[in-house]
Amino acid sequence: MEKDPVILSAKGLTKKFGGLTAVNNISFELKRGEILGLIGPNGSGKTTLVNLLAGNLRSAGGEIYFNGISIKGLPPYRIGRIGVARTFQIVKPFPGMTVLENIAVGAMNGRSGKKRTIKKAFSIAEEVLEFTGLSNDSGSLAENLSVASRKKLEMAKTLAMDPEVIFFDEVMAGLNHKEIDRSTEIIQKIRERGISVLMIEHVMRAIRSITDRIFVLHHGNKIAEGTPEQVLNDSEVIKAYLGKRYEQLIK
Repeated sequence: MEKDPVILSAKGLTKKFGGLTAVNNISFELKRGEILGLIGPNGSGKTTLVNLLAGNLRSAGGEIYFNGISIKGLPPYRIGRIGVARTFQIVKPFPGMTVLENIAVGAMNGRSGKKRTIKKAFSIAEEVLEFTGLSNDSGSLAENLSVASRKKLEMAKTLAMDPEVIFFDEVMAGLNHKEIDRSTEIIQKIRERGISVLMIEHVMRAIRSITDRIFVLHHGNKIAEGTPEQVLNDSEVIKAYLGKRYEQLIK
């Protein structure tokens, strides 16, 4: 029996904080092996949506399906164990631990974490170190890393969880052009491993180059969805998010 081409979907997700509707009736699908971009102005509901998907918040309405099974209401650790991992905007490595140890913690959790020995977790961590280009920082305290290396560490911890889906929440924020290019390469290689990616990002250069599709939130509502070319040239998206300067650049 063939697998459903959609690995994760949301149907009518809604989240309110008091009188504010942060996420309003949002539906979308993430396909297997796809890189799906999520963009929009600050405060548009992007991270709130990811928090709902990852179990960090509970929705007021709607459904979430992973591999055809409802995961709405599950706590984050259970969502991690079935194969969904995420990064956080504010990078907070485990203090007092080395880079290698931080990644090993990820390997002890996630999809196969309960079955792994400490030795196996460190073996996986070493492989992920190499994959993400952090080998030279293996023995360094994680809190002493540069911003770019901390961002890589966030990616490495999620990858060590052996996920089928990863949510990347602004992993390129604060990086220079060279660091952005390196992060883009890593995300492309992650997709080549068969992992599906939902990525929140403000770096349009990266969004345009590696996403298959994009959807856009504004004031908690989805205002556009399609290929990067379609969405980034959409007049409503330019007006709400990208601005006149971007419109002039693409003409």
